[in-house]
Amino acid sequence: MKLSVNIAGVELKNPVTVASGTFGSGMEYDDFYDVGELGAVTTKGVANVPWPGNKTPRIAEIHGGMMNAIGLQNPGIDTFIERDLAFLKNKDTRVIVNVCGRSVADYVEVVERLGEEETVSLLEINVSCPNVKEGGIAFGTDPKALSEITKEVKKHAKQPVIMKLSPNVTDIALMARTAEEAGADAISLINTITGMKIDINRRTFAVANKTAGVSGPAIHPIAVRMVYQAAQAVKIPIIGMGGVATAEDALELIMAGATAVAVGTANFYNPYAALEVVGGIRDYMDKNGVNDIAELIGCVK
Repeated sequence: MKLSVNIAGVELKNPVTVASGTFGSGMEYDDFYDVGELGAVTTKGVANVPWPGNKTPRIAEIHGGMMNAIGLQNPGIDTFIERDLAFLKNKDTRVIVNVCGRSVADYVEVVERLGEEETVSLLEINVSCPNVKEGGIAFGTDPKALSEITKEVKKHAKQPVIMKLSPNVTDIALMARTAEEAGADAISLINTITGMKIDINRRTFAVANKTAGVSGPAIHPIAVRMVYQAAQAVKIPIIGMGGVATAEDALELIMAGATAVAVGTANFYNPYAALEVVGGIRDYMDKNGVNDIAELIGCVK
């Protein structure tokens, strides 16, 4: 039975990774199981300098998921290379590094530093970051800004580039095509959906940032729809994510057109979630006589 998939020339031994920001770099989860059993580990976003993140409270529970406004807190590229990549170097898995920044130059600086690291297989560019030079609008919500940053990152990247698309747009197919035309090697979607929660007892916002990113099972049907629409619009590989907690969730995204899938929020309440998804996909293939995962990718038209 063949579970391996190919993302922009990089082979993953199975189609399961984790969503950036939900798994650290795998160190904590490695206490539960060998993270090398996953097709890839996708790291939390890393910037050129340390980011402190947003004020607390930064997380709120909701029906069917959670909200977060962490603000991409991270230790910066120097610590990331010394600590996180040093840990992942000894793991039998592909490493996808999520890159964030507040300007195009910020992204390019991190991408150039990572170009020297053999441990890094793929780069995932988080375009949900606010573009400080354009009034704070996220790179990923404006086609022109998305095209510009994709082209610039590709000029400097040594590894294949995955553009992580925002769902907070009117036309996801347009954004997918924009990324592809600008040179992206793959895309990943969906990132969190902007939401708000009010604490009725304190009569104020549940999260200090007022708005926050909604994730978890509640957004899964939206993710399936957007992955399907993107898959109809582009030829490059897609990593699908959004509310994946079980193998059934993952298989929906694969059948909609995703080559690989990422487990996110489920990691917080079930540290074995990603590993269980790998096993569940294998069991489904065995039960249904599927010899190659490729038979399932985009099989629903």
